[in-house]
Amino acid sequence: MSAHDHGHAGLNRSAALASIATALLLIGLKAWAALSTGSTAMLGSLADTGLDLLASVATLVGVWVAGQPSDDNHRFGHGKAEALSAMFQVVLIALSAAALAVHAVQQLMAGERTQDAGNGIIVSVVAIVATLALLAWQRHVLARTNSIAIATDHLHYKSDLLLNLAVIGALLLDQYAGWTKADPLFGLGIALWLGWGAWSASQEAIEQLMDHEWPEDKKARFIEVLGRHPELRGVHDLRTRTSGNRDFVQFHVWVDGNMTVTQAHRVMDEIEDKLHAEFPGVEILIHPDPEGHVDERGVAAQDVLSA
Repeated sequence: MSAHDHGHAGLNRSAALASIATALLLIGLKAWAALSTGSTAMLGSLADTGLDLLASVATLVGVWVAGQPSDDNHRFGHGKAEALSAMFQVVLIALSAAALAVHAVQQLMAGERTQDAGNGIIVSVVAIVATLALLAWQRHVLARTNSIAIATDHLHYKSDLLLNLAVIGALLLDQYAGWTKADPLFGLGIALWLGWGAWSASQEAIEQLMDHEWPEDKKARFIEVLGRHPELRGVHDLRTRTSGNRDFVQFHVWVDGNMTVTQAHRVMDEIEDKLHAEFPGVEILIHPDPEGHVDERGVAAQDVLSA
C-alpha cells in the first residue's frame, strides 16, 4: 500500500470511530428523552441514531477492508467494500423510515400527546451540537479521501440536523401551541426524509459497484492533461472507474510507429508521471499502439484528444 493510500485509510478510520462515539452518546440521551416525553418524533430520532450506530460500525468495517492492500485474489484492491458498506447503510435507513412511518400513522389515529417537552428539547440541542462537530471532522476527511462510505455516513448525519430540529419543532407545537397532531406529522415527515436520503445515497454506491465511468468534467480534465504530451498522436479506448477511494483508468495511445520499445516505454513513464501529478493515487494502465493502428470499433476507436 502506498503512503498516499495508507494516509487515506487512517483518516477514514478516524471518521468512522468518531461517528460510532457520537452515536453511542446520542443513543443514551435520546432513549431517556423518548421515555420521558412519549414523543414519536423523538422515538424516530432514537431509532435513526440506533441505525446510525449500526451504519457507523458497517462504515468502519468497510473502510478497514477497503484500506487493505491488493493481494493475489484482489489485484484491484478491496475498494468496493466501501460501496457494499454504503448499500448496507441504505437498507438500514430505508427500514428505519418504514418503521417510523407506521408508528407515526398509528399515533396520528390514536391522537396521543407528548409529555415533558423540556427534556426532549434539551437532548435535541445537545444532539445538534455533537452532530455539527462530527460533520466538521467528516468534511475534513472527505476533502482528502473522497470515501463513499464516509460520504454516505456524512449524508445521514446531515439529515440528523434537520431531524433534531424537527423534534424540537414538534415538541414545541404539541406542548405549547396545542397542535396535537404536530408530533406524529413531524414523525411522518422525518420518515419521508429518511426514505429520500436512502434513495439518494444508493445512487453513487450502485455506480461504483457497476463500474460507472467517471463524471464528464473529471474525465475531460484527465484528457486535457494527457493532451499536453507532445509525442502522443492520439488516445482511444479510454476506460475509467472508481472503487472506494481509488481511481482506475486504462487507455490506448498512438505513438510514432518507428519508436523502439525502449523509447515507447520512456514516453509511457512520462505520461504516467504527468497524470499522477494531477491525479494522485490513480492506477493507470497504458497500451501503446503505432499511429493509425486500431483494433477496436465504434466509440472505443475514436480519438478522445481530437474529440
